[in-house]
Amino acid sequence: MERSSEATQQLGRLLRDARKQTGLTQEQVAERAGISRPRYRDIEQGIAAARANTLINVARALGMELMLIPQAIVPGVNALLRPSEDEDRPAFTTDTDDDDDE
Repeated sequence: MERSSEATQQLGRLLRDARKQTGLTQEQVAERAGISRPRYRDIEQGIAAARANTLINVARALGMELMLIPQAIVPGVNALLRPSEDEDRPAFTTDTDDDDDE
């Protein structure tokens, strides 16, 4: 088995949480994704990496879509996904931008 990394462990936690939210078992997700349950279990536990095609199939089995985005726009995407108290605030600003107005 492959040595797990923080990234594979984090992905596994996200997949597990998504699976539980959908009410599916590991067996059901594995079957829908076209992989074995032990293989899916290893991915979900973060102890094995998976090919992009496998991750796409797993995501779709969970009713999700896997997307690749440039690292440069990750802060903006995170800002869009984060609940905001100020709905009118632009997504691509930082807290330090507010200091310029004073």
